[in-house]
Amino acid sequence: MKDVEIARNVSWIGVNDRTTDLFEGVWPIHDVGVTYNSYLIVDRKKAVIDLSKAMKTDEYLGQIGRSVPIQDIDYLILNHMEPDHTGVLKTLRAVSPRATILGTPKLVAMLKSWYGITENVREVADGESLELEERTLRFFHAPFVHWPETMVTYEEKDGILFSCDAFGGYGAFRGAIFDDQCPDKEFYLRESLRYYANIVAKFSSNVLRAIDKLSGLSIRVVAPSHGLVWRKEPGLIVELYRRWAGYASGAPEKGVTLVYGSMYGNTEKMMNAVAQGISSTGVELEIFDVARAHPSYVLPSLWTRAGVMIGAPTYETNLFPPMEYVLHLCGLKKIHSRRYAMFGSYGWSGGAFKHTAENVEPLHWQLDGSFEFVGAPSDEDLAKGEEFGRAFATGIKEMH
Repeated sequence: MKDVEIARNVSWIGVNDRTTDLFEGVWPIHDVGVTYNSYLIVDRKKAVIDLSKAMKTDEYLGQIGRSVPIQDIDYLILNHMEPDHTGVLKTLRAVSPRATILGTPKLVAMLKSWYGITENVREVADGESLELEERTLRFFHAPFVHWPETMVTYEEKDGILFSCDAFGGYGAFRGAIFDDQCPDKEFYLRESLRYYANIVAKFSSNVLRAIDKLSGLSIRVVAPSHGLVWRKEPGLIVELYRRWAGYASGAPEKGVTLVYGSMYGNTEKMMNAVAQGISSTGVELEIFDVARAHPSYVLPSLWTRAGVMIGAPTYETNLFPPMEYVLHLCGLKKIHSRRYAMFGSYGWSGGAFKHTAENVEPLHWQLDGSFEFVGAPSDEDLAKGEEFGRAFATGIKEMH
């Protein structure tokens, strides 16, 4: 894509990535892609804010070169060290050796470990300003949003917040980079939630602290490192992040995520009966087969909904392995204080319930009921399952 003007002499110079299959080597983006947003400010002093992944080096350098000679860059501002933001750094440094790299003290320390770069590097203090001439940049440390060295950069004249991973999301651009020009904004909002649940959720308390820290700024544009640039409704993505972060300690939405697995179809039969009972109450329901749905898509539902219905067979006296992995990720992402219930089948010995309880104990989930059946469910079992789902969803619906 060509560079796009955000304000006078402030441009987006990023690149699209539609070939990476897994973000961070874990989360699938093969069907949606991702952007590496980078920004150029041309003033008496010229600054680039955030870079790109190494696989896009040629395209990225071409983006800069269309606007200014690369060797004329004065500052490389690194809000975050992760290689999807800094992968082109060694090549860019070779082309523009006079540019001063700016970052937090922890980022400066990381530069040596990651890239062997120690020369022409400067730490910036929390709240420090940098005069380019007409424009002034201010740096605000935002540790653990989502790495310890993270900061954001604020441009004072036009109120542009270069927020790095904060307020970002998956999804390559489909021609438009601004929220007001995007015909499918809901797609990017969904992918922002998935990105939050996959990448940021564990650090929700830090997200809230960062939002409070920046609350005194006049933010008219939010320019993250991934996803849409928000110039019409910059407050929308900030408030969504605030809401999502609040789910870590406050009450999530009154809905149910039904996660299930089935070896031979018996637990699946019961799942359909339980789902019918839940749906009859009008409570919002999402259903995921954990053996087939990637956890990347399951986590957003678990993060935002108060109720978790688990359907899993016993597997060799233990919990069905794909279910155990999902519950492990719930612990990793700190999905705490949910209400859950469980059902499942077994062939010759139980065990799934015991191991489920062990998995969720550190999460402080409240058990609202459970039942098991042997082999295939009878008509009586299915009727019991429907009532089981209805009772659980009613309890979620009546939560205060």
